[in-house]
Amino acid sequence: MAINIGFIGPGIMGGPMALNLMKGGHKLWVYARRPEAMQTLAAAGATACASAAEVGQHTDVIFTMVSDTPDVESVIFGEQGIIKNARSGSVIVDMSTISPTATKVFAERLAKQGIEMLDAPVSGGETGAINGTLSIMVGGKTRVFERVKPLFECMGKNIVHIGDNGAGQVAKACNQIVVAVTIEAVAEALTFARKNGADPAKVREALMGGFAGSKIMEVHGKRMLDNDFKPGFKVGLHQKDMRIVMETAHQLGVALPAAALVTQHLNALMGTGGTDLDSAAVVKVIERMSGMG
Repeated sequence: MAINIGFIGPGIMGGPMALNLMKGGHKLWVYARRPEAMQTLAAAGATACASAAEVGQHTDVIFTMVSDTPDVESVIFGEQGIIKNARSGSVIVDMSTISPTATKVFAERLAKQGIEMLDAPVSGGETGAINGTLSIMVGGKTRVFERVKPLFECMGKNIVHIGDNGAGQVAKACNQIVVAVTIEAVAEALTFARKNGADPAKVREALMGGFAGSKIMEVHGKRMLDNDFKPGFKVGLHQKDMRIVMETAHQLGVALPAAALVTQHLNALMGTGGTDLDSAAVVKVIERMSGMG
């Protein structure tokens, strides 16, 4: 059954995700701060809107895919936010990566207006967004999840309902911890190989066949070998995600020493102009520290 869908934030990830919803036969109303970001979707038949409020006026389920916690708050609750026109019974599905604590507060505020919320951050990068194979981690009420699940299936393959509001964001934070720490481990291993005069490509090939093998070793390890840091996932966004991880850990009194270390290396990349590089560029920090930069 076709559903009237809103999509706010059709960027590198959001654009292909929105297009896959349209391919699923759904009508789409879209809004982006930069009008040019809506052009591809408008050419495919989506209705470009002048504000998030206009999106809320025409749709039953509204997806948001923006950069950070304040951006989500703005598109939902701002002067021209979704809340201005959204109908009671509609659902806002935030697929951004933001604070779990703030997500719970947003859900409570929306519930008072009769509007449901799911947090549904994703993993899989631009390739997963294009191919509709994202991993989607969902927090919110079970009945709301079941209502929206067919739409998730247009965008992803591994769709898991984690728990109540905020639980999806907790799962995404866990994902980013594992990804960041594993990138650090691969960067250290390949740098160690080079410093010892061993062929890092051959070392990677050997490691891929054992317990050290991983998607990170496969994809990011190759980036490191090729010195190819064209972004699949930018340092600036990964650093933002790790800031959320560390802020939440601070609130809860959780020790995350390895995550803290990688966060500092991402900070170093930010400080040396690497904001728009792929986060595999962490290897450049390790190399510099090892006298190889």
